[in-house]
Amino acid sequence: MAEHHGSAAFAGTAPEIVAGGVPAATSSLRVGSGGVLLPRYRPEKVAEVFTVLCALHPGRVDLGVGRAGGPAHDFPHRVVELLRRLPDGPPVWLLGASPGSADLAADLGTAYCFAHFLNPGPGVAAMARYRTAAQPRGAVAVRVVVADTEVGARRLAEALLLWRARRDLGIDEPLPDPDRVAAHAWSEPERVRAAVDAHALVSGTPEQVRADLVELAHRHGVDELVVNTPTHDPADRLRSYRLLAEAMADAPVSTG
Repeated sequence: MAEHHGSAAFAGTAPEIVAGGVPAATSSLRVGSGGVLLPRYRPEKVAEVFTVLCALHPGRVDLGVGRAGGPAHDFPHRVVELLRRLPDGPPVWLLGASPGSADLAADLGTAYCFAHFLNPGPGVAAMARYRTAAQPRGAVAVRVVVADTEVGARRLAEALLLWRARRDLGIDEPLPDPDRVAAHAWSEPERVRAAVDAHALVSGTPEQVRADLVELAHRHGVDELVVNTPTHDPADRLRSYRLLAEAMADAPVSTG
């Protein structure tokens, strides 16, 4: 459950609310924040909220925190204060996209999730540095689009890349319909930005994506992936998740 504010494309202003509602409506699903933007809040309040959530849903809630949303200079201190107030609380995940965030997670003994979908370049180095932790638990967050055919996957991927490119260029809009994208006259800055963003996207048929994700997990030394699939139509997102789940069911990841 992510946290975003003031965006036309993202719905997720209060992950702690959704992280309570989902377990209440399900019987076994594990839910986490991905993540609470710690610079926006007092660490003690975040600890209190998630302590209550864990009491309501024992063993089913994780707390992921990130440093976006405010001044970052005191983020390590805020994480330390949060951990101090959660001796018996939920598992804490530090979310980041740099070797520095991996070092912090290793130093503090938290789990660590690398944001491949934001900045794939430092991923391998960051995860290698994180594995110096005594008992590391790492994951990689990946943007993924799956469809029944290559053509269908390409349509969804192009829509996502146009949206992301325009957002990078300061135009924050809802995700576009693939038909609108097919008729769109791409500007040169949009094409350049989309080519960069494409490196952070895994897309294709179930078989193609399975192979790519298994290789990505092995390269980063993890056996857990967090998958994010933004689409205009929720039905396309649900279909993507179902196809991916079926494809990965017989493809266990082993990092050796």
